[in-house]
Amino acid sequence: MDNTTQSKENKGEPQPKWSWIEGGIAAPQGFRAAGVKAEIKYPDKYDVALVYSEVPAQAAGVFTRNKVKAHPLILTKKHLENGIAQAMVANSGNANACVGKPGDEAAWAMAVKTAEVLGIAPEDVLVASTGVIGVELPVESVTRGIEKASLEIAEKISPEEMTQNSHQAALAIMTTDTAVKEAACELSTEHGVIRLGAMAKGSGMIHPNMGTMLGFITTDAAIPAAELQELLREAVEDSFNMVTVDGDTSTNDMVLVLANGKSGITLNPEEWAEFRRMFWAVCQKLAQDIARDGEGATKFLEVQVLGAAAVEDARKIAKSICGSSLVKTALYGEDANWGRILAAAGYSGAEFIPDQVEIYLGHVLVAKEGQGVHFSEVEAKEVLSKKDVLIKLLLQEGQAQATAWGCDLTHDYVTINGDYRT
Repeated sequence: MDNTTQSKENKGEPQPKWSWIEGGIAAPQGFRAAGVKAEIKYPDKYDVALVYSEVPAQAAGVFTRNKVKAHPLILTKKHLENGIAQAMVANSGNANACVGKPGDEAAWAMAVKTAEVLGIAPEDVLVASTGVIGVELPVESVTRGIEKASLEIAEKISPEEMTQNSHQAALAIMTTDTAVKEAACELSTEHGVIRLGAMAKGSGMIHPNMGTMLGFITTDAAIPAAELQELLREAVEDSFNMVTVDGDTSTNDMVLVLANGKSGITLNPEEWAEFRRMFWAVCQKLAQDIARDGEGATKFLEVQVLGAAAVEDARKIAKSICGSSLVKTALYGEDANWGRILAAAGYSGAEFIPDQVEIYLGHVLVAKEGQGVHFSEVEAKEVLSKKDVLIKLLLQEGQAQATAWGCDLTHDYVTINGDYRT
């Protein structure tokens, strides 16, 4: 498990009381998960995922601000109005978006089938879909997949087998992803252990706005829905919403979280602060995993903006640089074209003084006071030749800062998206 996020977030702070573990989305007590092959688009791909809580859970979600919203997203927002849910079901291979009444009926059918096989209310099921837009969902295939997944959830299996089931659930939500994105961790408290599990998908059409591509989080902590919603909203702002692959905000973006309280532990203020750090670390890890897996990407880009007058200005600049096609192509070509970086900051909409900016590629200073400086092209090339590249801007106007993540832009991105429907 990658500890990068953990070490960065806690730099200069006491070592955390939490740690990364195995188990994925079903690591917390009282959760089960399964991923199955329902042949929605491909005959031999996991494409239906089911996550179940043994008891009703406190629930929260954040969603895309794209005016065009997928049918399952609309249904899930409605089901979250009471802050309670007990299952999450998702399919890949079809977005179930922009197909009119059949889309609404298909989303409801997924909720009804899940409720039927698990013995819960349809209103307690959260539904998600991902894949091609504008094609009707093959409902019979999906509901057969839900039935199959429910049988796997019902079986008594070992922790090792449940970890494998969680992994298959994470596989089932992938589309053009080349790597599974999942995480789990646990926090030691005065009264025992609290666990957190998560999985996400995303590789292209990545430029979230109050949501991620698809993200699912579970915990056995006892957290009221209102507090859970606020925690999720804040964490998403500095994780999933700071990722950009191609500047496109999906119709299906959402992050959902269930807290079932099965640990029996209510966090005291000190433990809550530690849990919050753990929650943020998981979200940031998955966000970085998404950026690393950008469609056709060969490089992972981290942009740090330091010394801003306001955090929102820092966020705007960091995301603008990560999202710039010219910056991304320069990254791919390993060209130390710092002018593109400053230009992207300039059109970000943020308030800053260009004549005060310093720009670094890794450890190499390439611009100061808004102008280029003499630097070693060889050293800069060496920085840009690495798989992980850091760009850092010092604005020297205040104490606010932000970090965004992205990737380079390659010809493979065009190839992947040129025939996405086939």
